[in-house]
Amino acid sequence: MSLIQTFTNGEQGLFKPNSLTPMQKLTLRFVVIGLIYYSIVVVEGMLMRLFEVNQGLALGVSQEQFFAIMTAHPLVGIFGSTYSIVFGAFLFLVPFLMKKPLWSIKLGNWTLWLIAIGTFIFWFAGFVSHYSPLYTLYWPLPADFSQFSVLGGTFFIIGIAVVMVGTAFFVINIFKTIAYTPNGWEKQPSGALIKSALGLTGLTNLFSKNKKEHLVSVPVAAIARGSVDTALSAAVILFTGFLILIYMVAELFGISLKHSSIDALLYKNWFWWGFDLIADGLVLIFVAGTWYLLATLISGKKLFMENIARAALLVALVVSWTVWSHHLMSDQAQPGILKIVSGEMVTAFELITQGLAFFITLVTLWSARPLKMTNPLKFLLGGLLGFALAVPAGIMQADLGLNRILHNTQWIVGPHAHVAILIGLTMTLYSAIYFLFPILTNGAKLYSEKLASFHFWAHLLGGIGMGAFMGMAGLRGMLRRTIYFNGEFNVYMILAALSGSLLLLAFLAFFYNIVMSVGLKGVIGIFLPSKLKTTDLLPSE
Repeated sequence: MSLIQTFTNGEQGLFKPNSLTPMQKLTLRFVVIGLIYYSIVVVEGMLMRLFEVNQGLALGVSQEQFFAIMTAHPLVGIFGSTYSIVFGAFLFLVPFLMKKPLWSIKLGNWTLWLIAIGTFIFWFAGFVSHYSPLYTLYWPLPADFSQFSVLGGTFFIIGIAVVMVGTAFFVINIFKTIAYTPNGWEKQPSGALIKSALGLTGLTNLFSKNKKEHLVSVPVAAIARGSVDTALSAAVILFTGFLILIYMVAELFGISLKHSSIDALLYKNWFWWGFDLIADGLVLIFVAGTWYLLATLISGKKLFMENIARAALLVALVVSWTVWSHHLMSDQAQPGILKIVSGEMVTAFELITQGLAFFITLVTLWSARPLKMTNPLKFLLGGLLGFALAVPAGIMQADLGLNRILHNTQWIVGPHAHVAILIGLTMTLYSAIYFLFPILTNGAKLYSEKLASFHFWAHLLGGIGMGAFMGMAGLRGMLRRTIYFNGEFNVYMILAALSGSLLLLAFLAFFYNIVMSVGLKGVIGIFLPSKLKTTDLLPSE
């Protein structure tokens, strides 16, 4: 019997919010807020696409507003949307898979609202003040008060800091849930659980005759290892934000620190080490773990080469700490040894770690053929395809020769970044949402399968199309973060905008489908307190 059947008793029908546990409601709140922020990302993305075609098409968006949108756009997508959905899913899945309650529902709600409120603060600050040093925040750009609003920048950084505090709460909750013993339960080996989650048990087994069993599943191990990168990234971004705030707050009080010395190269290496942990660290690790979980749940089979998968996750964790220099390969001051070792060699190794995850997932699914092409399976395959396209595109950029051509062009944000995020990451998340939907709603029936099918094809074709046409423009010299007034790249930008419109239509179809499935009262009911126990949904032995 599948997980869906186990927890819905085969009865799919009307959604009843009063029947949900606190854990179900918490997860659904994360998903709803994540989807709301995703809608902002899609709309603002379309505005930028239209602006790139013709400045008059973007509903009166000025140049200042365009660059302010460009600054907040990726951060809203990463923190407001992706973090919300991923954190909500993992706060549900870790206790669910370990068959014990979440360590703290209250801390989970703090994570939810800190991320939601923090994202709104930095988005609104940028929207109102046009604060736009772009997400790279290269020194001294974020503290250049001749170009940007000091007050707007202050609130922008405060918003980011609030999100990072919420992120820290998520990490604490995850590791506490793995290690703690619920009241009334037999004492659990907290140290051994953490060692297993981090891969230390498997590493020890390589050099020991007495093999120790793995106490946590592969998906939980992936979540734990990705959470390590999440914590490191949050610490770096939080420290960087405080550094910028010192300059901004001093300026607000009439004290200028413009002549204080900050080494720009050291700053860039520090910033990219922390920020790259999101893209090349926790995203790839979290995604691999999600692939493994979905593959086993969909197929009903044991994960193929499970021990290799565990080892690859540990290698990916180490690799994620040493790849940041591929962002600085065109920086003339960056040491050559870092460009070659970190920028080229270690980065290329990601093709192996992600390739292994890709292979293991596909073989696991293949072992259960024939499989019904359900919504979770379709979107999982779409996610696999997204990374199959985007990871090699990134590896191409991590070549000193090609980087001279591709750096700072639309290629970076098209075939690599947008295809990885919109197709690879987002379709994987959609797969998880479609799979978890009947579990989290106690068997609510999806309103329309036709809308779900439209959602799949429109999102897949729109995301790949937009990335491809942006990449074609980049190969012909179109720079990123640059406005062109003479229509040199209009053909590609029009085609990218049309592809982007498919993404917008896909999201609207999905959002309408979900809302109609649970009803407007159901959506409101998700945010009301639950009268049930959080343990009611835990699987029995």
